[in-house]
Amino acid sequence: MFYHAKNSSIQIGDTTMDYISFGYGKRNLLMLPGAGDGLKTAKGMALPFAILYRKFAKDFKVYVFSRKNKLPEQYSSWEMARDQKFAMDILGIQKADVIGVSQGGTIAQCLAIEYPEIVNRLILAVTFAKPNPTLKTVVNQWIAFAEKKDYRSLMVDTFEKSYSEHYLQKYRKYYPVITRIGKPKSFDRFITMIKAITEHNCFDKLGQITCPVLIIGGKQDHIVTAKASEEMASRIKNHELYLYEKFGHAAYEEAQDFNQRIIKFLES
Repeated sequence: MFYHAKNSSIQIGDTTMDYISFGYGKRNLLMLPGAGDGLKTAKGMALPFAILYRKFAKDFKVYVFSRKNKLPEQYSSWEMARDQKFAMDILGIQKADVIGVSQGGTIAQCLAIEYPEIVNRLILAVTFAKPNPTLKTVVNQWIAFAEKKDYRSLMVDTFEKSYSEHYLQKYRKYYPVITRIGKPKSFDRFITMIKAITEHNCFDKLGQITCPVLIIGGKQDHIVTAKASEEMASRIKNHELYLYEKFGHAAYEEAQDFNQRIIKFLES
C-alpha cells in the first residue's frame, strides 16, 4: 500500500484502541487527534492520512492513535496519556516526536509531563492547558447537542467555530451532505471525551516539560482562543510560538504551510 499505510488496533484491557501507521523513516512521530475522534476513530483511515501527511512519510514512521473504543464514564486527560503510553510500550515505541491537535494537545501535554523520557519534540496545535470561559461555553453547547443526538447542529456549530469566513463561504453549501456523514450510533464516547476537555488543567505543571516545544495557534480561534496558546508559552521555557493571523481552530487544515512548519521544527 502507498507509504506503507496500515490500519491496526491493539488490545487495552477489555477494549481496543484503533491506530494507523505509515511512512518509511527511522524516527517515530505520534499524531494525537482532537475530540472529533469521539465520533469516528482512525479505523480504516490509513491511506487517506498517509496521502494527506505524505510530507512526513520519508523521514518518519507516523502513528495516528485514537482513544480507546470503549471508554469509562469519567476519563481524564491523564488517563488518556497513560493509555497512550501503554500503547507505545506494546508497539515498542521507546521515544517519539509528538503532535497533539486540540484535545490531542491536552493528552500530549500530560504525556510530556508524566513521561518526559519518551517525548523528543512536542507540537501543541490549537490547544490549551486550562479551560477558559469561551471553551467552556462551546463544549457545553456541544454536550447539549450530543445528549439530544442532534448531529446536524453539532456539525454546523463545529464548522462555524473552527473555520475562517473565507472557507465557510465556499463550503456552507455542502452542510446538507456533511451533516449526514459519520453520524455515530452512540454519542456516549464523544460526550465522555469532551467532558474531559472542561476538566483538563495542567497549567501549573507546564514548567515540567523539558523537551523543545512548538506552539501553534490561530488568532481567530473561537473554541480555545489564541490566548490559550500565549498562556502555554508563558509557562513552557523551551518553546517557539506561532499564531496564524487569519485562521482559527482549523488552522491545521487551512494553513498551507502548517505541515512544513512542523517539519522545519522537527528538523531544527
